[in-house]
Amino acid sequence: MLNSGQKDAPFFRANGSFCHPGRCGDDSLSLSLTNLIALLYTPYFLQPMASSFSSQDLAFIHERGSKIEDVTLQIEHFRTGFPFLKVKKAATVGDGILRLSQEQVEELAALFESDIPQMKVMKFVPASGAASRMFKSLFSFVGSFSGKSAEEQKAGLQADRHVRQVIEQIEMFAFFNDLEAVFPAPGLAATLAAGNYAMVLDVLLSSEGLGYGELPKGLLKFHRYASGVRTPMEEHLVEAAHYTSMDQVPAHLHFTISPEHRSRFEALVQEVKPQYEATYGITFDISFSEQKPATDTIAVDMDNEPFREADGTLLFRPAGHGALIENLNDLDADVIFIKNIDNVVPDRLKQPTYLYKKALGALLLDYQAQVAEYLEELKSEVADEDLIDEVDSFLQTELGVLPPDEYYDWSETDRVAYLRKKLDRPIRVCGMVKNEGEPGGGPVWAASADGSVALQIAESAQIDMEDPNQVTMLQSATHFNPVDLVIWPKNTQGEKFDLPRFRDPMTGFISGKSKDGRDLKAQELPGLWNGAMSDWITIFVEVPIETFNPVKTVNDLLREQHQ
Repeated sequence: MLNSGQKDAPFFRANGSFCHPGRCGDDSLSLSLTNLIALLYTPYFLQPMASSFSSQDLAFIHERGSKIEDVTLQIEHFRTGFPFLKVKKAATVGDGILRLSQEQVEELAALFESDIPQMKVMKFVPASGAASRMFKSLFSFVGSFSGKSAEEQKAGLQADRHVRQVIEQIEMFAFFNDLEAVFPAPGLAATLAAGNYAMVLDVLLSSEGLGYGELPKGLLKFHRYASGVRTPMEEHLVEAAHYTSMDQVPAHLHFTISPEHRSRFEALVQEVKPQYEATYGITFDISFSEQKPATDTIAVDMDNEPFREADGTLLFRPAGHGALIENLNDLDADVIFIKNIDNVVPDRLKQPTYLYKKALGALLLDYQAQVAEYLEELKSEVADEDLIDEVDSFLQTELGVLPPDEYYDWSETDRVAYLRKKLDRPIRVCGMVKNEGEPGGGPVWAASADGSVALQIAESAQIDMEDPNQVTMLQSATHFNPVDLVIWPKNTQGEKFDLPRFRDPMTGFISGKSKDGRDLKAQELPGLWNGAMSDWITIFVEVPIETFNPVKTVNDLLREQHQ
């Protein structure tokens, strides 16, 4: 805390503010009593950094809902970087990843169906991401060839197979009829025949046309059916009807969205919800939330000093999907399925997803029941030695938690405390698919801060790529996480855990960006399924590749799985 004997230590003024000796005439260094209280909660080694903010800065940080100790820690991360994850080995089938037989999957799925009426089951879908990255090659073509001759555009088309595929198969897209309807004279067909491909793509992407380059993925038309077309949001409604609802229990869905698109999401729900409720004979409870401004991270310049806008205010930026742990924390449900907005398929391919989702849900409930039983048995101050050994074995063989080297030298009391701590946590069961070249976090065994070793989902940014042993272990991973999770976010008393307490603040990612022509550094919070869930009970289960069909580029919509 503040030390009055420290050189240049701040002191109180009579009006309740405080300042640094010799600088009290400088109002930019004057802090209110409220801001002092915030500073007192800042770690001591970060206080000099925090006190460098002006009173206006502190007021701005407070108004955003951010905490000064978080902001100062973020700046420290820019200066020191994040420590690398210490990978011990890749998790593989039989060594960290569970493989189920078809019979087991079907039995588990049936069990979950019988359990649904006794619980509140929800589906959580991150859906705020813009679709602009889907159309990167198309934007590039428009920028390079707008206004150019048909011959030049044809040559450019031949040089870019991704753009050529879109143009040549444009009638195959579910959004084709909409594009045709908004196309100005002389019409889509004539414009294609004239070789003005840049205009076709510009009408698809720009707000003057279909506006697909400015919308989130959840609102784009992905799939075509005899009865019409569907957006990814609608496909998630159909999925939820099959594994979050049973016997008149409502299907609960929650989408995280960006504020500028909320009205369009709500309008789409109002339009299609009655249709799907009638089709599946259920009701849908659909809610939305937005990433909280308080989770944004401060930006810095290339000297690691706070980046300021032209008017002098601090610049904060969205902190990536890891910030959504706060949105997840606000939900009240017993079981929550998590899946990305773009990982959907037409109805004819959904059955494996339905089956495995329910199987993962049943596994989650099975593990949760065993955890609750052991926590109850460990309540006694004098635990049975056999029970301690049994729980330790359960942690190691079933939950993938290996104790610190010194664990077996501890007293019985300390071992029981350790076991209770490792059991009394949120639980997640994560689907893992075989790695066939797709990007995604790999399942590994990694060292924890307390000396234990546990299962984690590692992103390449967390690995020291200059350490050949670490690189080899990451590359030896046979599976990756397709963002297919089901979680139990409550303790054994049915109370919600405070989920942000279980993230690892020492994980994150720093990237280079620019603003108004000036370079800056941006920082992302720990990823939702790695750092943000670092201290969760984690179970990895192999799921079939058929359950993973993301749409990362517009060309993916032409794959057989999306036709």
